[in-house]
Amino acid sequence: MDQIETVIAGAGVIGLAIARQLARQGHQVLVLEAEATHGSVTSSRNSGVIHAGLYYPPGSLRARFCVAGNRALYDFCAPRRIAAPACGKLVVATTQDEERTLAELAARAVENGVENIKLISGAEARALEPALHCTAALLSPSTGILDSHAYMLALRAEAEDAGALFAFRAPVETIRCEPTGFIVHAAGPAPATLRCTHFINAAGLGAVALARGTQGLAAQHIPQAYLSKGSYFSLAGRAPFRRLIYPVPIPGGAGVHLTLDLAGQARFGPDVEPIEQINYAVEPRRADSFYAAIRRYWPALPDGALQPAYAGIRPKIVPAHQSQDFVIQDQTTHNIPNLINLFGLESPGLTSSLAVAEAVAGVVG
Repeated sequence: MDQIETVIAGAGVIGLAIARQLARQGHQVLVLEAEATHGSVTSSRNSGVIHAGLYYPPGSLRARFCVAGNRALYDFCAPRRIAAPACGKLVVATTQDEERTLAELAARAVENGVENIKLISGAEARALEPALHCTAALLSPSTGILDSHAYMLALRAEAEDAGALFAFRAPVETIRCEPTGFIVHAAGPAPATLRCTHFINAAGLGAVALARGTQGLAAQHIPQAYLSKGSYFSLAGRAPFRRLIYPVPIPGGAGVHLTLDLAGQARFGPDVEPIEQINYAVEPRRADSFYAAIRRYWPALPDGALQPAYAGIRPKIVPAHQSQDFVIQDQTTHNIPNLINLFGLESPGLTSSLAVAEAVAGVVG
């Protein structure tokens, strides 16, 4: 039976960042991924936004890792010439009640350590974005967009350069906890069983199922998985905006917002749809609710302008319309040495990836 120091389950952006961090610190690392390549599930089915850290409760892991990750991500991308323009974002209010929510959001962002945010009037917002309708807005200059595929390729390349190994089409099925480490069984075209000293569950949508397959992990330490699907629609033609436009947040998400890709093409989403089984089809009829939501801040959106784009699924551990924090579970929780489970790393997981990796590496030692 092969022996390796550290096994990571999952080669999404979180698993890639952890593999890079640990390998660069001298650890022997093997990443086992169920899919044919890295980052092909949740990590490639999101808005591609570099978040600033506006929304999350002060002191939460999401707040801490998002703010730190935002700075780390720009610092990572610049010398590697990975596209990560800080195009900025406007969170917009269209009623007096939403203006109060916006003020609360600004106060929370300041408490979280977000820099350079500014509450502005509706007139000031329209001076920046003339097609916008709002009564007030929160300007976030440090929000940006990312070439997430180039970013993940760089993480993987640097992990491999530092000695990390990757095995694809190798889903981890069971982990058995033993006094000296773990026995890991991976299925796929070339099934394998190996021993490791450290095991890190970064399996994203599969993290809860993998925890259930961990022999020796008590059931009270395994959360419930709730699948929450978000559909995106693209805009036919170009949008008259240079910045990202977000409504005030809704329970469980940021609302139907306008983001831009690196070519300036606009897309809208995600909405929130609880589902029982993984399904990435975008139903055209869901656009009906998008038009009403978007026209609150862009009244001139033409009829028939939205086209189905893609869908993503959040790895939530609370029901779809509720907010959750990241969970990084180690021996202090479950009393199993060298086992780390990561649960609920939905948005802002992409932004937070480097900060999460640093925290996990600190636990590994």
